Amino acid sequence: MTYIEELGMKAKKAEASIRGITQQQKNNALIEISTELLNNTDKIIAANQKDLENAEKNNMSPAMQDRLRLDKKRISDMAAGVIKIYGLPDPVGRVLGGRELPNGLKIVKKSVPLGVVGIIFESRPNVTVDAAALCLKSGNVSVLRGGSDAINSNKCLVELMRSALKKTGIDENVISLVEDTSRETVNELMKLNRYIDVLIPRGGHSLIQNVINNSTIPVIQTGEGNCSVYVDLSADIDMAVNIIDNGKTQRPSVCNAIENILIHRDIAEKLLPALQQRWSGKVKILGDERTAEIIKTDGSATEEDYGREFLDYIIAVKIVDSLDEAIDFINQYGTRHSECIVTKDLSNAERFQREVDAAAVYVNASTRFTDGGQFGMGAEIGISTQKLHARGPMGLEEMTAYKYLINGSGQIRE
Repeated sequence: MTYIEELGMKAKKAEASIRGITQQQKNNALIEISTELLNNTDKIIAANQKDLENAEKNNMSPAMQDRLRLDKKRISDMAAGVIKIYGLPDPVGRVLGGRELPNGLKIVKKSVPLGVVGIIFESRPNVTVDAAALCLKSGNVSVLRGGSDAINSNKCLVELMRSALKKTGIDENVISLVEDTSRETVNELMKLNRYIDVLIPRGGHSLIQNVINNSTIPVIQTGEGNCSVYVDLSADIDMAVNIIDNGKTQRPSVCNAIENILIHRDIAEKLLPALQQRWSGKVKILGDERTAEIIKTDGSATEEDYGREFLDYIIAVKIVDSLDEAIDFINQYGTRHSECIVTKDLSNAERFQREVDAAAVYVNASTRFTDGGQFGMGAEIGISTQKLHARGPMGLEEMTAYKYLINGSGQIRE
């Protein structure tokens, strides 16, 4: 039996045990996880420092290093996030519907956990805690596979969470980490449909496509965010600048940051200089020919640029002639994550929200709000960009499936 097979077998066995625990036991474990994180802050920071030192040696970009970094505030926020999950209603056992058939059969549709959930993700060690806590609260077993750049942080975090499970009488294998981060191991993980029920990739384009193309386990596609803001003819310039600045610079390395700006041709000469003044060289602007006629850009935006998730202080700009062109552009280059229009025109706003194909479509607000915590879900397992089962931020409800419970009095089918 290989390392991955043994990990999967233990996770499947743990799934059977978690079916019998109560909501109170799950909540007790979440409280203990939060306590372990806070009590071991220095230990977590020391493990994270090893990852940061390796990141610097490997010339990781400053934005990606920030994504990797853990400090006292971020650890405190992680612990607080676990408590938020603790405080949310249990999603398991909800009655979703029911009926009585003419033959007397009584059918009830109830929510149940997905089962064993494999999560493949990159860089951000806070995902390790969020994912494990959400899975635990929703009655699921989590098999976590983070990237090699965060391996020391992840090992420390999972060790603490497994300790919390043991202290509260829950099988520690309800949360497990794939510590071998080799490509061969992740490829084997993707074929482990005997033990894993659902696979959720969370990361960049290459990671997600690798999982989609090679997994024999059902996949919920999440994470990749090539997001755009369209500034309509009637937009308020100050509002547009604030929304674009927040969407690009508040945290550029995350999936709900914007990568493209589309500007109506009749407002471009007002908006572009104001935006360039706001950034003062902080953001590298790539633009089309019409953009370069108005401001000095840092280079031409190519077709490849418009489809790229920069995850950095870089943005691509295109001037468009109409709302139609903006919608067509977004539906061609977007990843169905989050899109925004800035406008005073109610008709254009409604049409944009109706015709843009994305999980979250904003009017006059930053795309940075596409987040489970911001949406009141406590945390998220990821942002689903597909249309089956779950779409948008995946909170507790999205971590459940359902089954039918049928009660009879001896009925047989003729």
